[in-house]
Amino acid sequence: MAALPHDLPRRILDGSPDAVLICDRSGTVRYWNAAAERAFGFHVTEALGVSMNLIIPERLRARHWAAWEATMRTGVTRHGEGQLLAVPALHKDGRQVSIEFSIQLVKDADGQVEWVVAVIREVTERYGREKALRAQLKAPQAKAAVQDRRSPDTRAG
Repeated sequence: MAALPHDLPRRILDGSPDAVLICDRSGTVRYWNAAAERAFGFHVTEALGVSMNLIIPERLRARHWAAWEATMRTGVTRHGEGQLLAVPALHKDGRQVSIEFSIQLVKDADGQVEWVVAVIREVTERYGREKALRAQLKAPQAKAAVQDRRSPDTRAG
């Protein structure tokens, strides 16, 4: 059986159809693959060495960084074990995009978080379709509720 090539992990990350971001403890981007470029519009040279604020909407930053600091302090996140998160993010052109992602905390020998790896999928189109479908499904229910309120009570009492 042939041994795995030494550069296989890097080739997998680079060629992943999902965006892969790797950040250090401070939240600075240290790895950004081609799929991340497609999802967020920032070239690798614009993202490396920059804070994740690059893609975090301003209104969500305080909450994000509070949770980040708690995770760095404790080494625990409530979003571990492959749990999929769905949040809005920022594209380079200023528009908001919808993303789903999982995270992995990579710890050093002492159990301290050394790296945070996020595997991200941009799902804006799908999210829009699902939102429209939910609205379509609610419309008949809302119409029926309005009609019920307008109808005189025909029950004898």
